[in-house]
Amino acid sequence: MATRSKVWISLLLALAVALSSPAVRAEEAAAAAEEGEAVLTLDVDSFDEAVAKHPFMVVEFYAPWCGHCKALAPEYEKAAKSLSKHDPPIVLAKVDANEEKNRPLATKYEIQGFPTLKIFRNQGKNIQEYKGPREAEGIVEYLKKQVGPASKEIKSPEDASSLIDDKKIYIVGVFTEFSGTEFTNFMEVAEKLRSDYDFGHTLHANDLPRGDAAVERPLVRLLKPFDELVVDSKDFDVAALEKFIDASSTPRVVTFDKNPDNHPYLMKFFQSSAPKAMLFLNFSTGPFDSFKNVYSAAAEEFKDKEIKFLIGDIEAAQGAFQYFGLKDEQAPLILIQDGDSKKFLKDHIEADQIVSWLKEYFDGKLSPFKKSEPIPEANNEPVKVVVADSIHDVVFKSGKNVLIEFYAPWCGHCKKLAPILEEAATTLKSDEEVVIAKMDATANDVPSEFEVQGYPTMYFVTPSGKVTSYDAGRTADEIIDFIKKNKETSGATTTTSEKAADPATTAETVKDEL
Repeated sequence: MATRSKVWISLLLALAVALSSPAVRAEEAAAAAEEGEAVLTLDVDSFDEAVAKHPFMVVEFYAPWCGHCKALAPEYEKAAKSLSKHDPPIVLAKVDANEEKNRPLATKYEIQGFPTLKIFRNQGKNIQEYKGPREAEGIVEYLKKQVGPASKEIKSPEDASSLIDDKKIYIVGVFTEFSGTEFTNFMEVAEKLRSDYDFGHTLHANDLPRGDAAVERPLVRLLKPFDELVVDSKDFDVAALEKFIDASSTPRVVTFDKNPDNHPYLMKFFQSSAPKAMLFLNFSTGPFDSFKNVYSAAAEEFKDKEIKFLIGDIEAAQGAFQYFGLKDEQAPLILIQDGDSKKFLKDHIEADQIVSWLKEYFDGKLSPFKKSEPIPEANNEPVKVVVADSIHDVVFKSGKNVLIEFYAPWCGHCKKLAPILEEAATTLKSDEEVVIAKMDATANDVPSEFEVQGYPTMYFVTPSGKVTSYDAGRTADEIIDFIKKNKETSGATTTTSEKAADPATTAETVKDEL
């Protein structure tokens, strides 16, 4: 499920955010407060007016409890002060997306974790994710580029040298003239993707630092710091151009380590809907080079397959290990997550076993791996504990009406809900046709029958298999009333199936609490 993947993307990338975020310093935050904030504070009442007023505005959606938000705050304020002097001024704003009245904004703009920054252009007609640095100097530099032309003209080798960073992807259109369909389409794509990539255009390929200078124009040249250093395309259809850039801008093998230069590729890797092969080992000890060489060769061998490859350092990838339920002592290990969210695992793998194991996967000879806590030996509390290995027996095969909560141990809303569920379960204890249960969705795989985008998410499942998202109130009386109105009594039958994500706390993910 594509929507379910948003939660685990946040899980896996939380560490990357932490590594690139500066440490928060209380004295800096206090100094900013004393001087008066340059960052514009918005809420649901003032948001639309601010977007309409400013042709270019950056908005941070944050939560007061979020550690990364606290770390970003002084840097964001410094950047706002600096950018307020820019001509024209660049406005930085913030919204407390955790506040109840502002929840509609979090839903509207699909806020999945904190902090999330978005760029609003042209009075909100064009909205893009902010994908730049998280420290003041980097924010300022990145946003100054965002308000200029989407693509800069390269008139000389000196221009190219000043614009093109050998450590980053740079996309150049080479034309006979700056007009016509090809140029128009190129500029359209540059505007659309400018928050992801740097673009330039030129009349002379020999002004560029790499690639064949004697090429037939027009063409698009993508310069990158990995794999083939230069890739050209002559297809200027907008969709084809976007596909070319997307396919060419991720390393054949993405590296998951503490190097912030790799974090943009990690984001693209985990956002992809393609099956993912992930090899995890200790980069600093053991035969790392032999594993890397064999794995890179395997990625080349299977490049025509619909699968992406990643190699990760277990020290940097603890978020991934927590999400997948893995332990350091299992490494070296290789894990595949396919498009249906099935997982396949081989721990303690040797380098010379990698290719044969991948072939078994492609031949459909592997059995899926499931993450589950142990089934509890005693389960006598009013709210029953279920795990991945028991959820189908308890929820779908028990012949009972089951209200199940998917929660996260760190989730504040889940902690508030716990005694309320306990009270409801205690009240309904004498009703043998009803069960209230809970499952730690961070420690167990969530079955495909449920869609969990945030915590807590609750579903009601009847004996006939009808699955309904719980969208009523959060008091014990409201929960009890919902169950009584929706439960099936013995002998009742229905075939209706309803599924929808609980929007109540979509924004509260583990982006801050890994």
